[in-house]
Amino acid sequence: MKVDVVNIEGKSAGRKCDLPDSIFGIEPNEHAVWLAVKQYLTHQRQGTHKSKERGEVKGSRKKLVRQKGTGGARKGDIKSPIFRGGGRIFGPRPRNYTVKLNKKVKALAKMSALSAKAADGGILVMEDFSFDAPKTKAFKNIVDSLELGGKKALFVTGDLESAVVNSGKNIPGVTIKRAQDLNTYSVMKADTLVLCEGAIEKIKSIHG
Repeated sequence: MKVDVVNIEGKSAGRKCDLPDSIFGIEPNEHAVWLAVKQYLTHQRQGTHKSKERGEVKGSRKKLVRQKGTGGARKGDIKSPIFRGGGRIFGPRPRNYTVKLNKKVKALAKMSALSAKAADGGILVMEDFSFDAPKTKAFKNIVDSLELGGKKALFVTGDLESAVVNSGKNIPGVTIKRAQDLNTYSVMKADTLVLCEGAIEKIKSIHG
């Protein structure tokens, strides 16, 4: 698949870049994508939620009233869940939300997401760029020149450059990732995927 390369001004650089069909042109596997997205979202959960149950609440274990003859419901101790300050019934407990996924399935999911994005015309290829120092205004000019204002744009770079990351992190809708940090969820969430030429080479080396 041949795609025109654009520069930071949003104009054609006069050459094309080859996106291999083995990565950007496969038949998307929706189930693999679903599994990868599910794994990513569940791994964002810490699993540290906890509430005190009846046996963990501080208080006397003395029975409040006799079992029968009161004309009311039976009552246990003051830690009963029916009382204010009592323990919670079936409250949340710490748990592990880890979901295991085979490497081949994760790779298939990522390539499926990339292929679906390419088929929808949601991929731009641009020249590698860098900044001497963080420049949010300069990065915003790039976003505007690519007509990505108001869209969720994911910029994928070949290497991690702190100046580039710091330039774009405060722009609404813009996310910057290295090629090796790219995941299925981030690809699916973005409206437009902006691939730097160096990132494409990294992706080829990972999935080639």
